[in-house]
Amino acid sequence: MSAIWLSSAQALCPAPASLPVAQVQRVVDGDTVRLSDGRSVRMIGLNAPETGKKGQSAQPFAEAAKRRLQVLVDQSDGQVSVRVGEQATDHYGRTLANLYGRNGANLEAQLLAEGLGYLVAVSPNVALVDCQQAAEKTARQAGLGLWRNSPVQSPDQIDTGGFAVVSGEVSNVQRNGGGVWIEFQNSLVLRIAPNLVSQFDLASLQRLKGRKVEARGWVVDRSRRGGLKSGQARWMMPITHPAMLNTTLN
Repeated sequence: MSAIWLSSAQALCPAPASLPVAQVQRVVDGDTVRLSDGRSVRMIGLNAPETGKKGQSAQPFAEAAKRRLQVLVDQSDGQVSVRVGEQATDHYGRTLANLYGRNGANLEAQLLAEGLGYLVAVSPNVALVDCQQAAEKTARQAGLGLWRNSPVQSPDQIDTGGFAVVSGEVSNVQRNGGGVWIEFQNSLVLRIAPNLVSQFDLASLQRLKGRKVEARGWVVDRSRRGGLKSGQARWMMPITHPAMLNTTLN
């Protein structure tokens, strides 16, 4: 399968003709590497399971993702081509970039195709979202890696912050100055920020009430910030790109 996927990766996510090459100092986890020039690079489009930190247990397939990324880096003689995103850094100061092996294959897409991470799309760094989405679909349909046992939760199962994939029936859709709000009873609400609404088909969003959707993103506990009003969902998931919301489940 790896040889077949290699050719698919090059076809679906081809590397631009000329990119700077960097030496990898170490693989930090399944979606982060440290370069010899001192930069810490968070790979665009991929969210690998969390490794155990601060006494917490590693999430399923976290170590497998890290090991696989190490193998891909080693196969590239420790060198990767770096395509820095339109948004160049995150709030931790890490460089946001797509990485390619010396064979031209996109490393994020390769991990996604093997079920070792989730597709994530955060505007404006979405240049490879279509091919990376196709890569994840390959793994999901084949039940590879973390898709072997479905990680999708119902909204009422959410009881902590962090990344999640949820699926459930929409109870209400509202639009106000805070953006578009897609509600699942009182358990979870999805929010599309005002500056991102134009990327979505608003008419389709407004017809979602009573329909089943799947969403993914980083869940926030609104009660920790205070001011949670009666009837408001405690848990909120910002939706950062249309690829993070599947409205075609029905």
